[in-house]
Amino acid sequence: MIDWYQAEGDALKVVSPGAKPEMSNSEIITLALVMDYLPFPGETQFIGFIRANYRQWFPNLLTQSQFNRRLRKLGQMIEVLRRKWVKQLGAENATSFIIDTKPIPVMGYRRSKRHSDFHGSAGYGYCAARKMKYFGYKLVMLSTLKGLPIAYELVSANTDERKSVEAVLEIVRHCDIYGDKGFIGRDWQEEIADSTGNQIWTIHRENQQHQHSPQLKRLINKVRQRIEGVFHEIQNTGRNPERLLNKTVQGLTTHMSAKIASHTLRLLLRARFAIDVLTFEFVSPS
Repeated sequence: MIDWYQAEGDALKVVSPGAKPEMSNSEIITLALVMDYLPFPGETQFIGFIRANYRQWFPNLLTQSQFNRRLRKLGQMIEVLRRKWVKQLGAENATSFIIDTKPIPVMGYRRSKRHSDFHGSAGYGYCAARKMKYFGYKLVMLSTLKGLPIAYELVSANTDERKSVEAVLEIVRHCDIYGDKGFIGRDWQEEIADSTGNQIWTIHRENQQHQHSPQLKRLINKVRQRIEGVFHEIQNTGRNPERLLNKTVQGLTTHMSAKIASHTLRLLLRARFAIDVLTFEFVSPS
């Protein structure tokens, strides 16, 4: 982390007036990534744990509020670092991907949104799989078949499922993209094929005239389980993204960047050192 920051990350920092901060940006990013490997519900508990047990490693540790303010300014830097890890994992050679969305609530459904920072950005949505009404965003994610996130985006919860993924699908070209029934639509799939060369594969509804072969159905169902596993891990390690309790759009996007970067780092450590940082057990590289 320190080597990368000195070589590349330092050039990305935003220069602010005043004295040089004692706690470095690289230390803050390190803690933001480690946070999702430990079972603490929020930053307050995590910072308290680090202060009580690892203060010698972080002698200039900030308070929770100071840490949060500094971290919100580092979202772009974290995303640049994550993309570097994606390249190191060889994702540029992949030709098959999985696309899916996940609900990210940010406020109570009936709570007034007029004075919220999310007003005009988030929206009301419905998750059919969970039969849940919510106010917030959809997390759109494009992953490899091995569960490595390639690209992601937060869009308003009221965005049509197919429209919500179009920007993310621009990242790859002439690839096979597997999704669920939310991405059915021959005209839309043909538009994606014309603009990106990507072929969308989904399970057809039972009342559709043309059906896939049983072998293709099994393949689509199998690969889709991978991204469900990614969402499950992101939700169940560290802080739950549905309960981040962020009050600003910048805070939400930064913490989401940190969570997905943390997941990517876990895959990198597994591939390079055959160790799972959540269990500290040696595993077979995937």
